[in-house]
Amino acid sequence: MKRNTILFTGLAAAVFAIGIARATDAPAPAAPPQAAAPDSKRQPSPVEQRAAHTTADHSKFKELQQDFKTGPDVTKACLTCHTEAGKQIMKTKHWTWEWLNPENNQLLGKRHVINNFCTAVPSNYAFCTACHVGYGWRDDKFDFTNEGNVDCLVCHDTTGSYRKLPGFAGNPPYQPVELPPKSGKMVPAVDLKNVAQHVGVTSRATCGACHFLGGGGDAVKHGDLDTSLKNPKRYLDVHMDANGLNFSCGTCHATKGHNIPGSRYTPTAKDTVQTHIRGKVDTSNPSTCQSCHGLKPHKDNSIVTAKLNEHTDKLACQTCHIPQFARGNIATKMTWDWSTAGQLKDGKPFTIKGSSGHDEYASIKGNFTYESDVVPEYQWINGKVKYTLLGDPINVDGVTEINHYYGGPDEQSRIWPVKVFRGKQPFDLETKSLLVPHTAVGYGEKDDSAFWQNFKWDAALKAGADAVGRPFGGKFSFARTEMTWPITHMVAPKEDALTCTQCHSKHGRLQNVGGIYMPGRDGKPWLDTIGWLAALATLIGVIGHGGLRIYLTTKRG
Repeated sequence: MKRNTILFTGLAAAVFAIGIARATDAPAPAAPPQAAAPDSKRQPSPVEQRAAHTTADHSKFKELQQDFKTGPDVTKACLTCHTEAGKQIMKTKHWTWEWLNPENNQLLGKRHVINNFCTAVPSNYAFCTACHVGYGWRDDKFDFTNEGNVDCLVCHDTTGSYRKLPGFAGNPPYQPVELPPKSGKMVPAVDLKNVAQHVGVTSRATCGACHFLGGGGDAVKHGDLDTSLKNPKRYLDVHMDANGLNFSCGTCHATKGHNIPGSRYTPTAKDTVQTHIRGKVDTSNPSTCQSCHGLKPHKDNSIVTAKLNEHTDKLACQTCHIPQFARGNIATKMTWDWSTAGQLKDGKPFTIKGSSGHDEYASIKGNFTYESDVVPEYQWINGKVKYTLLGDPINVDGVTEINHYYGGPDEQSRIWPVKVFRGKQPFDLETKSLLVPHTAVGYGEKDDSAFWQNFKWDAALKAGADAVGRPFGGKFSFARTEMTWPITHMVAPKEDALTCTQCHSKHGRLQNVGGIYMPGRDGKPWLDTIGWLAALATLIGVIGHGGLRIYLTTKRG
């Protein structure tokens, strides 16, 4: 039980974060349409907005008027009407956590990639699958063909009370749970009947319950996705502004058959489709800026906007229109050093908090750094990506790129803003490849090989290697790694976009981006000298000419 307490100290933090994402400012329950008072200045309430997009009050359905014991029981009821939904979900990356890249035949997806946050899913299923759209995935024997395992509620809850806990293999709590053990803090059971009767369209809150909290906490992973986007102001995101356009995630990531477009595995670096027209057959990515704004987004036909439109040949829209990320008063994690994890005080794990309130050190994870209002790094991206997968050789003496985005000054590439996450993580000294640590176990379980219970790297790495079928000779060290995340959310209003001099200067934002000539940044010393001499000669000529005219005019007078 002592070891369980150690594990669920970390788990409780994750549960608290998930609870914040689901419960704070949660979307109101779906309701039948109601007549609103005629007031053109009043913003419709969440209930009214949701009601305008539904033709059904699920609380009246007989199939949902029962006390459900489990999530799959709810799914069974949902499928009596939504007969094809389960089959559709099971064809998506959100279900399989798997995707084959046709460019290089790399098998990707959460089941196969390795990162420099919590590193990998295998051997940690019960913990990680709290963000899976299914129930019961606790090991590599999960049945991906059973549509009864599909979780409808995780995306369609509108009550804000539905939550899935790390360590529960994708299940919500069916009974009140004490978390951490012996803490006296109880997580209530989910009222499945109430949630099922109040399902509705997806929202920023439902998508954000996983995507805002990726990597184990609020704003940890992405940098441009965190709980500040649940009800943002215009300055934070001009599209998601809760009192303005109020876009949900699905507004841009327009879904067909539950397949959600937009992917970091296959980013659309350059979109050549001017606009998406309703009713027109279109297989391109609807989540790009160009799909709404077209290929010439600056519209007033002035000389300035013509020059700005020329910039779209080399720049992604996000480069100018997302000046910083993590700018919603929530810091994002920028570094993670696993090599320092496992330190104990008096035989017990501990944490050290910095002045900002974030953990600077935790025994279960190591050292971290956080930043707010982060200026992105910039690089060419053409949409092609290669990952460093298990078994691939790494750069032992330098930095290993977890994912490499290709691109250069060619027709298919654009300069993009990115978050580069830097870490240190374990690798095998014999195979010179990255290792998967076995860190977490299911709620109430004991496992002496789990790092968060025994703090022994050799046992945790051996268990992780066994889980993925990789050899491990017992000798390991820690490698420096970098992982790149293109930035595409937190779009600022146009008045807050970058100014010309923020890039066109010697030490501007694009100073490290090669392959392109930029006035104000680039130049030859000898050419600059000639230019300054010419300017000086011109100035002397003007002054001399003016002085001579004044002299002659005075003499004549």
